[in-house]
Amino acid sequence: MRSKVLLGVGLAVGYVLGARAGRKRFDQIARVTRRLWESPRVRKTRIQVEDYARQQAPVVRAKAESIAKATPAAFTDSVRATADAGRTVADRTVTVATDLAGRVTTVAKDVVGMTSTTARDVADRTTGMAKDVADRTTETAEEFRARVSATATELRERGEEARDRVVVKASESRDDALAELDDDDENPDR
Repeated sequence: MRSKVLLGVGLAVGYVLGARAGRKRFDQIARVTRRLWESPRVRKTRIQVEDYARQQAPVVRAKAESIAKATPAAFTDSVRATADAGRTVADRTVTVATDLAGRVTTVAKDVVGMTSTTARDVADRTTGMAKDVADRTTETAEEFRARVSATATELRERGEEARDRVVVKASESRDDALAELDDDDENPDR
């Protein structure tokens, strides 16, 4: 029984931790688990197990006593010992059932608490990672903008230098052409 409960708890924890649905799904599972544990049917079953153990203790004792009365005196002591052992077993059964119910309650509460803590940790880590990604994206965008701005400035400066060279060359060519025209005006033979 205990291994089945632990298997069920393990499956539930694995599902919650592995679910991609996130916090909303976790809260839903936690609510369902709490509702199930506190449900009247589960509570009723726990109480029935305890009551059954309590009810069976007197029955076992009565059977042992009736056997003791029916047997000869030589066996009476051993039958009484058996009856006492039956009573002890019945009492222990009640104790174990009560203890088991308490432990299952504690384990279920611990699982809910650990699952909640784990979900919060995952949410915090995811938030931190998202902030890191946003910061890195902002840094990369700023670096890209700075590079584009530097490239644009460099291209503008190169364009201005090329324009200035063209203007100087055009001026020199004009001056040379005018100088030749002046020389032709001075030397008409040419």
